[in-house]
Amino acid sequence: MSAEGAEDAYTVDELAAAVGLTVRTTRYYASLGLLPPPERRGRVAYYGALHRARLELVRALQDHGFTLQAIERFLASVPEDAGVEDLALQRAMLTSWSGGPTERLTRAELDARAGRALRDDEVDLLEQMGVIDRSGERYLPLPSLAIGVELLDLGIPAEAAGAAAESIRGHMESLVDDLTRILRTGVLAAYRAEHSPEEAARLEQALPRLRQLTLEAIVAGFQRAANAVITRSLMLPRE
Repeated sequence: MSAEGAEDAYTVDELAAAVGLTVRTTRYYASLGLLPPPERRGRVAYYGALHRARLELVRALQDHGFTLQAIERFLASVPEDAGVEDLALQRAMLTSWSGGPTERLTRAELDARAGRALRDDEVDLLEQMGVIDRSGERYLPLPSLAIGVELLDLGIPAEAAGAAAESIRGHMESLVDDLTRILRTGVLAAYRAEHSPEEAARLEQALPRLRQLTLEAIVAGFQRAANAVITRSLMLPRE
């Protein structure tokens, strides 16, 4: 990975400033192998556009709740010949599905986010439902927290709510795996074969809209499937 070209050559201080990180954090990420070795010119290390794109991807993933271990695993799967546009697309494809940077809340802050004081057993159930993620004394609220709290307020039995959440989670993970495979092989693979910077920018801008269309298609598909199940049940002969 070359840092040739003055406009693409950064010292570690310049690279950190360009991405909005501290020099200490940038060096730490590099020590973990999240960045390839820089190009050395005498005693000075220089980083290029690919280093910056990779560091921007690392920062975006961490801002959206990915652990460093998960980031390492993901980066290991990125093709070695991935260019700046490829890394930008990877960043947009992954982070466009998140509502924004995550934050860990105290118990009082979790209550405030839920709109009322939560009992310990309710917090346990929300965790079982997969709408919060607990780490020690801190809680990560997921976008479906409001849905989970409303289910609690409706008095849905804990076992039924937990079983429903587990079923949804399993099916959604399988669906996401399928859709991700289709996106990688049917869209990104064709794009990577031959593209211009303008095409890369257009595709990156289109990803948030793709997210919205995908979610709408999932909701519509669930509605069709539910109607089909209801129709079949009405057509069953009565005993």
